[in-house]
Amino acid sequence: MPFQLAEAVPWGRSFDEYVAMFALSQRDLESRILGCGDGPASFNAELSARGGRVVSVDPLYQCSAAAIRHRIREVTPIVIDQLRKNLDGFVWHHFGSVEAVESARLRAMTAFLDDYARPDRSARYVAGTLPALPFAAGAFDLALCSNFLFLYSEHFPLEFHRASMRELVRLAPEVRVFPLVELSGARSRHLDAVIDALQGDGCTVAIRDAGYEFQRGATQMLTLHR
Repeated sequence: MPFQLAEAVPWGRSFDEYVAMFALSQRDLESRILGCGDGPASFNAELSARGGRVVSVDPLYQCSAAAIRHRIREVTPIVIDQLRKNLDGFVWHHFGSVEAVESARLRAMTAFLDDYARPDRSARYVAGTLPALPFAAGAFDLALCSNFLFLYSEHFPLEFHRASMRELVRLAPEVRVFPLVELSGARSRHLDAVIDALQGDGCTVAIRDAGYEFQRGATQMLTLHR
């Protein structure tokens, strides 16, 4: 049975995973970064602590730290159960076991929650929902979208994906999206049509190897330049 979730769930990745997923260079990390759909990832907390300039946007940030913590406790056993049922759908050289995944994710989400609870964090965590985000055009140098667009193709239609990608291009001259497969591991049903639309808009679009794989077959990211 393929990996299945009824909805997008808060499940945070670490700074190191972001660097690997998006092939981020030191120059990238010094740019003005938008993390779209970051949820409870620790990327913002860790990069900000290193002096980086990053804003995360997610509808989750309408909620208090306590409410997010409660939601994480609800979804963690669901995600872990899906991992156990689909061991062959993942590559285990980075995480040696399901327990190691759970431990790493909980560390990342704890780091997020500690940062999110800070009184001065509001400018870095903005509540917003694709495909219309509350930022001015060109507000960022680089927009990243991790484990949302394309991954949840079964849940969100083609037009949502097209509009969301156009919104990210409005906000930053470079956009990177990872991965390009659905939860089932199949190539996103929307990918080719989205690429055609963006190229029709005049964007330069490429599929690049990210050098990272946990979900089997999820090794590539989409890069856009306008």
